[in-house]
Amino acid sequence: MKSFGRPVADRRQLLTKSLWIGIWLVFLAGPVQDLLRAGHGSAATVLGWLGLAAFVFCYLTLVFRYTSKAFDWRVVHVSFGALLALAVALSFAFGTPWLGLFVYVAVSAGAVLPLRHAAWAIPAVTGVMILIGLRTDSVADLLGSLAVLTVLVGFAMTGVRELVRTTIQLRQARATVAQLAANEERLRLARDLHDLLGHSLSLITLKSELAGRMLPADPDKAAQQVADIEQVSRQALVDVREAVSGYRRRTLAGELAGARTALTAAGVEADVPLQAPAVLPAEEGETALAWALREAVTNVVRHSGARRCTVVFTSRHTLDGPVVELSVEDDGRGGPAASQGNGLTGLTERVEAVGGVLDVGPGDRRGFRLTARVPLDRGEAPASGA
Repeated sequence: MKSFGRPVADRRQLLTKSLWIGIWLVFLAGPVQDLLRAGHGSAATVLGWLGLAAFVFCYLTLVFRYTSKAFDWRVVHVSFGALLALAVALSFAFGTPWLGLFVYVAVSAGAVLPLRHAAWAIPAVTGVMILIGLRTDSVADLLGSLAVLTVLVGFAMTGVRELVRTTIQLRQARATVAQLAANEERLRLARDLHDLLGHSLSLITLKSELAGRMLPADPDKAAQQVADIEQVSRQALVDVREAVSGYRRRTLAGELAGARTALTAAGVEADVPLQAPAVLPAEEGETALAWALREAVTNVVRHSGARRCTVVFTSRHTLDGPVVELSVEDDGRGGPAASQGNGLTGLTERVEAVGGVLDVGPGDRRGFRLTARVPLDRGEAPASGA
């Protein structure tokens, strides 16, 4: 579930979580039927409905507020104590149909109590349920199955609780890593600009001062200093342009991370390598492969209707030398329309410009496959298939 461990953000997530809550409320069917059909007196029926409403309120307050949040222990202890007291009182007063309330007590214990406390609280809640159930004859079968269910559901909820919190921590860690990466990139850019421009600007300043002092007495030497300033400035401009073009260059590592994010956000199962191949072509070749991956994933997300997308890198020997092959295959609609468009036309030109080949066509799973082959540098040996 994409919203797992997150607060409700839209109507769809609200509906999904409401259905999840509704499924768990199935154990209230016994108490509701008992109030509607058992013929209790008017006062007992009213008290039963009020007690049941208070029980549900305490349960929802515990489970769906504190499963993924920091504890307010006073509220948790009071709510859990009230929940247990209501379950005991209602089941003792109304009989066997109300024993299902202890399932919610066990779920609450697993959801909000620390693991060391939940480990004994869940069996204790089950024991209380058994003691109350033994007052009534002919409930052995029901009591046995309900006791097992209470224990299993309670401990299962401890696992769900830890999974929710782990998911939240992973999202927070991912955001922190992204922020640290951005900070590191800014620091690297600052260092590179300082290294590139610091010396050049210092030299320009020095020669400008020197030219200013020489200008009245020796115009020819001042003109030479001005020419040197122009040469240094042009070289600094070239260095800055090269640095900026390096920052703008597409890399396979960046595009692989973007592909996983885009496919997952679109609901497509992403079988994407975590890292780029160890052996890559020259800078222009890697950029061409990065653009091919980007265009292929964009087509999968926008046009394919696929449920799964697979990205594979393979190093091969061919008659023309070693090449790196990128294959992106989906199980979507495919068809002739998938291989048409300006994006693929421009991509073909980009790959061919570095001596590569781009193939598009149907895949093995009725979908669409894009394959880009780019030659390695002659001095490099290909790695084994990834």
